[in-house]
Amino acid sequence: MSVRIKICGLTRPEDVDAAVAAGADAVGFVFYPESSRYVSAQQAAALARRLPPFVLSVGLFVNAAPAEIQAALEVVPLNLLQFHGDESPEDCQRWQRPYIRAARVTPELDLLQYATRFSSARALLLDAFVPGFGGAGKVFDWSLIPPSLPLPLILSGGLTPQNVGEAVRRVRPAAVDVSSGVESAAGIKDPQRMADFVAACQGTGSR
Repeated sequence: MSVRIKICGLTRPEDVDAAVAAGADAVGFVFYPESSRYVSAQQAAALARRLPPFVLSVGLFVNAAPAEIQAALEVVPLNLLQFHGDESPEDCQRWQRPYIRAARVTPELDLLQYATRFSSARALLLDAFVPGFGGAGKVFDWSLIPPSLPLPLILSGGLTPQNVGEAVRRVRPAAVDVSSGVESAAGIKDPQRMADFVAACQGTGSR
């Protein structure tokens, strides 16, 4: 089993370059204006042009109006869409693009039912539940994850270079997603932390 690595919330050219140099498989651009990691479509387009072949660009949306998503798709070469709000399966599918569906994990959320509802997704991204949207760098209780999901699992929520190795060993996700855990400040990635994060994933022997 190999675990893929996505670094999300990139806002600066040098951070994109450092993420690629560290060995990220994908980078994420946040199109949610309430986020401190928000980038406009024009900013994201310039950042995405720096990506080499085989490093994916992912666009993160939270209850975005269709016109906003369309505007981003027209200028940013996005390989995957990532939905973090209250979007329905129909909302996610309408763009006829591969997409990831995020779920904010609570004991009350039936993840098997949720994954079945979004069966057209490429993967289910599990994040911590906090007020608002996004995991706010919080780790959730991994024991809430069913032993067998019908979709590939992307683990998110409070991952850092210090805990991602254990996370991969315990949860065995298809991929991990990190943002605040490799930052020196909100929206400012730290090259050493990104390199340490990737190395910690590789150190599990699963990559």
